[in-house]
Amino acid sequence: MDSGTDVPQDVIDTYGIYMVPLQIIYKNRTYTDKIDITPEEVYQRFSEEIPSTSLPDGQTIQKTIDQIKADGFEKVLIVTISSGLSGTYNVMRLLGEAESEIDVYVLDTKSIGIGAGLQAIRAAELIAADTAWQPLIAQLEKETKQNKVLFNVATLEYLQKGGRIGLVSSLIGTALKLNPTISCNEDGVYYTVAKSRGRKRSIDKLVEIVEEFVGNHQDFRLAVAQGDAMPEALELKAKLEAKFPNAKEILFGTISPALVVHTGPGLLGMGIQVIR
Repeated sequence: MDSGTDVPQDVIDTYGIYMVPLQIIYKNRTYTDKIDITPEEVYQRFSEEIPSTSLPDGQTIQKTIDQIKADGFEKVLIVTISSGLSGTYNVMRLLGEAESEIDVYVLDTKSIGIGAGLQAIRAAELIAADTAWQPLIAQLEKETKQNKVLFNVATLEYLQKGGRIGLVSSLIGTALKLNPTISCNEDGVYYTVAKSRGRKRSIDKLVEIVEEFVGNHQDFRLAVAQGDAMPEALELKAKLEAKFPNAKEILFGTISPALVVHTGPGLLGMGIQVIR
């Protein structure tokens, strides 16, 4: 998986997942996502420079695939953030198609952050349950639409500057204090799900959307992710715990430095995964 999926480190360790990091590019240096730079460092440097990001370079991807082969595996399942937001999926797919010694399948999650991460976690679960290769691929492709990412940002400035604004209206005035709730559509491109007046109401709106998406399903997983918005994230997690006591689990974590670049401070996000 790529680092933009935001799978918590303890889950990565539990399943032995391999991670290929995105890159964060400043004028004087390029950093490796989650390796030699933290979200806090990106926030601290915003006043002097807003960096850009890049997909993992081919050499790093190939090195990871070679390591997987060296570790004795014959098949590789790669989970990436949306092809509608990043070129990561395409470069992984092309490198995978060039492999002759192992089978490589790349899953385009059509999502980002923990929304994509939940699909990586689901893949790890199915693999741990000894699901055969073709049924595994078919199941993951079918379940892509059973996952949803939602997030609020304090300002649209960073999405605009990073060219990731998608279908989100850039005319939402801060003077009106309208807080957009953003998601990814079927093509994996950002769009506005709802507009709430103020952050408190936007948190309540997130809970409402979860309730609607989950419906009567009994087997589902939730996740909360934050970027310099810890108090609101804890409030959201508490509301989810109270509203959905039967959730399989509610993961909690911080977004990657690479995603910080495009969202800015004050990011409150979450993922929903309906299993059945």
